[in-house]
Amino acid sequence: MRIADAHTHFFSRQFFKLLAEEAARAKGGDPDALLLELARKAAMELPEESPSQHARRWLSELDRHGIDRAVAFASLPGEAPAVKEACLSTNGRLIPFVLVNPTTAAALQAGRAALSEEGFRGALLFPALHRFDPSDPALDPLYSEVAARRALVVVHCGLLQIKLRDLLGIRPPYDLRHANPLLVAAAAERHRRAAFVIPHFGAGFFREALLAGAQCENTYLDTSSSNSWMRFQAEDLTLEKVFRKALDAFGPRRILFGTDSSTFPRGYRSDILESQRRALDAVGLSKPDQARIFGENLSELLS
Repeated sequence: MRIADAHTHFFSRQFFKLLAEEAARAKGGDPDALLLELARKAAMELPEESPSQHARRWLSELDRHGIDRAVAFASLPGEAPAVKEACLSTNGRLIPFVLVNPTTAAALQAGRAALSEEGFRGALLFPALHRFDPSDPALDPLYSEVAARRALVVVHCGLLQIKLRDLLGIRPPYDLRHANPLLVAAAAERHRRAAFVIPHFGAGFFREALLAGAQCENTYLDTSSSNSWMRFQAEDLTLEKVFRKALDAFGPRRILFGTDSSTFPRGYRSDILESQRRALDAVGLSKPDQARIFGENLSELLS
């Protein structure tokens, strides 16, 4: 089984520098000192300065855990050049996705250009963070570009916790009203040739994610993270139950495996991979269908 991970954050040195500079502007202080403070609080290692060198570390992790390919998110718009450089050095094993804040015309155009001119294979949106409605017609040019390039658009829905921002004291006001998968479904209805991915099973908006999947054949789920949102559901859920319901709404061809791997020394989250393997075995899903979820679906979407 060739495993492709649809959800990892590359987290280059540039990403951490940009966060530290934002914290310095917001509350004062030296960015370099804030960067070291963040590394200490988060018990993480800062990446090498060279994006290509950091990419080699990620490839070593993928090899160690038997992962063929992985999507690598640029987690800030300004991190895009570093992620592009890194992915170009990996012979296609790291697949670049760009974060887009579509609340200004310039940023929206930059996101479109990343897909059309710079080789990014997908766009990542955070509606609750940037406080916009993902079904707003103003985003139609981006979604049309996604469809034209056979790319993906990943729309973060549900509960949003960005630990690194919290540790730096720059937590913005999130607006979960914009994080409902039904808004993604509304956009997907208008753009039937674009593929919309709802990560983390909807991250708390599970019922709404299931409805979006039942309604729109161009919506997909990704399975990433520890899925701790389950504890906030009215129904007692287990990962096995979540997969059963997700398979009922989306089928095995519209679910994408992901881990949400991000920082070192933790590295690749093989614990997520193993827990999902166990859950799908318990569900009784056939090995060919498991192979679709664990890699073939992503490969076909990005072919």
